[in-house]
Amino acid sequence: MNKLWLKRKPEVFQGENYLKKNLNYFEGWYFKNSGDKNSIAFIPGININHKFKEAFIQVITDQSSYFVDYNISDFRFMHNPFYIKIGNNFFSKEGLHIEISEVTQNIEIYGNIKYSDSKNIITNLFKPNIMGPFSYVPAMECNHAILSMQNCVNGSIEINNKKIRFNDNKGYIEKDWGYSFPKSYIWCQGNCFKKTKEASFMLSIADIPFKIMHFKGLICALIIDNKEHKFTTYNNTKIAKYEIGENYLDIILKKGKTSLRIKSEYDKGLKLSAPVKGKMDRKVFENINSVISVTLKRKEIILFDDISTNCGLEIS
Repeated sequence: MNKLWLKRKPEVFQGENYLKKNLNYFEGWYFKNSGDKNSIAFIPGININHKFKEAFIQVITDQSSYFVDYNISDFRFMHNPFYIKIGNNFFSKEGLHIEISEVTQNIEIYGNIKYSDSKNIITNLFKPNIMGPFSYVPAMECNHAILSMQNCVNGSIEINNKKIRFNDNKGYIEKDWGYSFPKSYIWCQGNCFKKTKEASFMLSIADIPFKIMHFKGLICALIIDNKEHKFTTYNNTKIAKYEIGENYLDIILKKGKTSLRIKSEYDKGLKLSAPVKGKMDRKVFENINSVISVTLKRKEIILFDDISTNCGLEIS
C-alpha cells in the first residue's frame, strides 16, 4: 500500500508490514459512546514485540474496565471501505458490532451501534491529521489521529444483562499507533456541552522524544458550530499555564491574541493497558464521565465559555 495514501487515510490499518515481522509495534482505535445516563468506550487493537503478536479489545464504562485478548489470527482489516474485525467484533466509522464473552472475567457484552453525521477537523496534504507536518516524521514513538470529533450514536450495548441505550447521542473516534505511549501525557476530550450543542473539544499534551532531545508536544482542537480552532505545537501555540494537581487540571494555551483555558476536577478513573515497546504492560487510568470547562477568548472578549459532561480524561 502506498505510504502517502496511508498518511492521508489515518483511520485505516497502518501496520500491515509489522504483521510479518517481530518488531515493536502497536495500533489501537478508540470508539467512545456517550449516553444520557451511561457511557462506554471500546479500544480494539494489536500489539507486537519480538516475542509475540496479539489482538485485543479493551472496554471501559462508567464503573468498570476490561481487557480481552485474542489471537493475532483473529484480527482482520480492510482499507476501502475501512473496517477492522477482531473475533466476531466489527468496527468502522459507520458503527460497530460487539460479541464478547469472556469466562475468566465473567463478562458478556453484545450489541450494535450505528454512527452518522460525523464531523471532524480540517485536513489536507500538509496536515493529514491532527499532528500536522509531524505526521511525516518517520519512526515516531506514538502517532495520533482524530477520526471523528463528533458523530451521532444510535443503538444499544448490553453488558452483563444491563443495557445501555443510545438515541441520537454523541460519539468520538480517534486512534494511536507506533511502538510506545509517551512517557508522560495528559489527554481529554468532550463533546457534550451544556449550552452549545454543536461543539467538540480534544486536547493532548505529551512528552515527545525526538532524536537526542525531548519536547512537550501539543495538539488541541475546538470546533464550535463548524468553525475550527486549533492550538498546536506546529502553529506556534504556547502553553502559558500547565497546572496538574492530584485531582484537578488548569491549562491555558495562547496563540497570538487568542487564548484557550481548560479546567477540570476529576477522579483517578479506571485501569487500562497501554503499550511499551509493543507490549501492553503499562497501566494507565481513564475516566469517561469527567466534567471539563473550556473558555476561548480573543484578548479579553469571551468567544466561547461552556462545560462538557461525559468527558474522557487520562493523565499519566
